[in-house]
Amino acid sequence: MRMKILIVEDDLEAAAYLSKAFRETGIVADHASDGESGLFMASENAYDVLVVDRMLPRRDGISLITELRTRGKDTPVLILSALGQVDDRVEGLRAGGDDYLPKPYAFSELLARVEVLGRRKGAPDKDMVYRVGDLELDRLAHEVKRGGKEILLQPREFRLLEYLMKNAGQVVTRTMLLENVWDYHFDPQTNVIDVHVSRLRSKIERDTERPLLKTVRGAGYMIKDEA
Repeated sequence: MRMKILIVEDDLEAAAYLSKAFRETGIVADHASDGESGLFMASENAYDVLVVDRMLPRRDGISLITELRTRGKDTPVLILSALGQVDDRVEGLRAGGDDYLPKPYAFSELLARVEVLGRRKGAPDKDMVYRVGDLELDRLAHEVKRGGKEILLQPREFRLLEYLMKNAGQVVTRTMLLENVWDYHFDPQTNVIDVHVSRLRSKIERDTERPLLKTVRGAGYMIKDEA
């Protein structure tokens, strides 16, 4: 069965681009241009994933998701938004969203996240908490603990760790980090990634002999528990 998604986006040019890009990958994509139309289509039709812009006419994305959950619809929702601060993401997730992708974004990542949500449809675990070994990251509480002991991280460090743990066991390249943690704002030749990874490693691996965050020479980074 081909995956079927609904894109709720008021920017018609962006919606046309996404619809075409998804169709080229074999995904059936419907489109709604405002929140009320999106709510109706999501309520009346069966979709594997909803891709919902946060700022919409007639009904905003958060209200749309809240109403869907009130109606008992558990279709996975990925929120797209230019509002990418921690509080914004927490609000979206608490409203019933399953994932949150700040703009600008790379389509390759959007596609990967939609595919993951499609595979996970109906699963009770919404991945609000990521775990790798004895390291735990709570996305809603914005807390990180290792071995039960809280670790204080700066916002960028938290976002970096969140992305690494979301992709645990996989190599995360510098380009992926630039796109998804730094939002394209830095030159690929900068050492800002290395500096932040070094700081993050020193915090999450302090007082332990079990390293989790590894540098994959010539490729990027990986967080993995090999115990």
